[in-house]
Amino acid sequence: MRHPGLVIFLVSVLLTYNSCLNRHDSNKEMVDLLAVVDHSEYKYNNTFCPAAKLAFYDSLLKNTPTNSPMANMTLQTYALYEAKALLELGHEEASIKVLDTLLSRINPSDTSRIIGVLKEMAMANLRFGERVNCVYNHAASSCVFPIQGDGVQLDKRGTSSAIRIYEALLKHNPNDLESRWLLNIAYMSIGKYPQSVPNTWLIPNLDTDTDQLVKPFTDMAINTGLNTNNQAGGNIVDDFNNDNLLDIVTSSWSLSEGMHYTRNNGNGTFTNVSDSSGLSQFTGGLNMMQTDYNNDGLKDIFVLRGAWKGKYGKEPNSLLRNNGDGTFSDVTKESGLLSFHPTQTATWNDFNNDGWLDLFIGNETNSVGDLNTCEFFINNKNGTFTESAVKSKLNIAAFVKGVTSGDYDNDGWQDIFISTLGDQKILLKNEGVKDGVVHFKNVTAQSGLGSCHTKTFPTCFFDFDNDGWLDILICSYEFSGSLAVYAAKEALHISTDSAGKQYLFRNNHDGTFEDVTDKVGLNKVAFAMGMNFGDIDNDGYPDLYLGTGNPLYQSLVPNKMFRNDRGKRFIDVTSSARVGNLQKGHGVAFADLDNDGDQDIYIEMGGAYDGDAYQNSLFINPGQNNNNWINLNLEGTLSNRAAIGSRIKVSFTEDGVPRSVYRDVNSGGSFGANPLMQHIGIGTATIIDSIQITWAASKTVQVFRNIKPRQTLKIKENSNELTRVNINPVDFSNIRGGLISCSPAKTPMNPKSNKKF
Repeated sequence: MRHPGLVIFLVSVLLTYNSCLNRHDSNKEMVDLLAVVDHSEYKYNNTFCPAAKLAFYDSLLKNTPTNSPMANMTLQTYALYEAKALLELGHEEASIKVLDTLLSRINPSDTSRIIGVLKEMAMANLRFGERVNCVYNHAASSCVFPIQGDGVQLDKRGTSSAIRIYEALLKHNPNDLESRWLLNIAYMSIGKYPQSVPNTWLIPNLDTDTDQLVKPFTDMAINTGLNTNNQAGGNIVDDFNNDNLLDIVTSSWSLSEGMHYTRNNGNGTFTNVSDSSGLSQFTGGLNMMQTDYNNDGLKDIFVLRGAWKGKYGKEPNSLLRNNGDGTFSDVTKESGLLSFHPTQTATWNDFNNDGWLDLFIGNETNSVGDLNTCEFFINNKNGTFTESAVKSKLNIAAFVKGVTSGDYDNDGWQDIFISTLGDQKILLKNEGVKDGVVHFKNVTAQSGLGSCHTKTFPTCFFDFDNDGWLDILICSYEFSGSLAVYAAKEALHISTDSAGKQYLFRNNHDGTFEDVTDKVGLNKVAFAMGMNFGDIDNDGYPDLYLGTGNPLYQSLVPNKMFRNDRGKRFIDVTSSARVGNLQKGHGVAFADLDNDGDQDIYIEMGGAYDGDAYQNSLFINPGQNNNNWINLNLEGTLSNRAAIGSRIKVSFTEDGVPRSVYRDVNSGGSFGANPLMQHIGIGTATIIDSIQITWAASKTVQVFRNIKPRQTLKIKENSNELTRVNINPVDFSNIRGGLISCSPAKTPMNPKSNKKF
């Protein structure tokens, strides 16, 4: 078993060697470092390394004697693990063959073992059906729940076999809710739900629209070539070359998969500049976000690595500097940010109000002997950072899965909220700078947030009711086994307790929060991993999109969309919106990618294993109404250049009633990154009475009056000039041919995961 410090030692030797040869190249150093880490993680007992598991169990099968009943039972166990590893690698047919052979060798009286193998067999067949139909022959509606139209499978072999097995399992145990849910999904996949589902096992109304409809979105990822096929990862939608067009960067948590960067051409097409930018050489990264750490007006990228892997997750994060010429350079080491802790969550903000962005990283401590405390880096204003977690009382040890920052008490200092897989949820009040140190105080108990003891994942500060005070959303990740069980329970109106639900805490304006989850209707099963907010109908109230799932293949549950009904309640509109992808959902971004005035959704799909890679989706909003909007792109001068943490108040009169919409400049939730340019809906108002900007560091307040909507404006701190940006709308439905590539030809890729053969 690997020593916890081995990777760090090897890396130090590697960096010293490069330095001695006078071949200092920060990009090469990071690439070599990641290769060393990747090699060190090749262990059979690493849950997320199926290749090593396959080799291990294959070796055991070849070298275990077969001359005793006990040996035969042992070999059966090894064969089952081998079949599971093959499935995790995406080799469904090979897995089915192993399971077929295994079934023939099990004693017919060993019912429990037969049931276990049959469940694996059913899933292998179901996955084979998905691969043939949804991966190799992907269509816009593939795996979109409820499955219909071109999402219905043409090749029904694998799914039909799965149906037969699930029906046999249910005959044996009618209370098997996992098999019941997957049976209904399987029938839906081949276009035979509900009519062909045996009445005894039918889960009714899975294809029924929600009580309040929205116009359906359409997945245009194929048209634009943005249907990148990779494992779980993060995404950023933002303008990386300052041409006023939104580009897309994605990552994968696999250390064998590089980043993807697609540049927006402004005509409905995108160009793959992954290689020419240098980003494709950087592998790994379950999550990432944009920043401007050096205040040069160019958006940089921060990549987070190692999440979920425990002692195998000692992977370095990366700070990638935007060079302004279409390329990026890894400056992790020279900036002082190089460390080795499992993480996927961080937040950039100006915590000491000096006009430069600082960084808080939430690391994962999941055992007493493997301490990975959170990190806090203060910007030195010269391209470097100083780690200050201990001084600022932020050296927290917890299994952190989500962090967000914002000024919840409106005192002018950016606070931090932490979501964990443990009992504790942590609200840290920024008390300002004393003796040169930023001080934080844990105010969880007095804030009323201490009552949330369930495991939680993504989180965000956002003002859901537009009262000018930030509220807190946390998404529960409390489960035992397959999420199919919980999906079936909710559909059948069986209690699921708090499992997989959301928690919404409304700000009481006095430092405390009230749990309004039940009042607003967010007590729905979701199991969110990725999450972000945007405004799909331009009414000024932020809606939610949740990327759902867990690593198990059986957890075939839809992503969820909730529309905000004027700050009073959230309504599940997943079915009518046609955005309920059944594959694993991770990084989520709301952005108006077709420049037509309403926000679309780009989501990074794909699971934890090689065989669970899947195409990303670009859900294009058709326009829900004729509501108006304004885009605001802020640039700080005394405050940080990206204006992160600055506050916007847009006031107008709608139907004779004055009201305001509030936004903080940030990238949204803790998993997935919206553009820093703020898209703000104003309902039916035809004129904006005022736009008020409160700048993050300087606290300068600027007000602009009588502004026409439906335009994009640039606003600079301490300048009274409004600069209009003209951007032409595009129609992705008329685009054919996908991504334009300016990268050299590569070795053919395996369709299951974009990896080289």
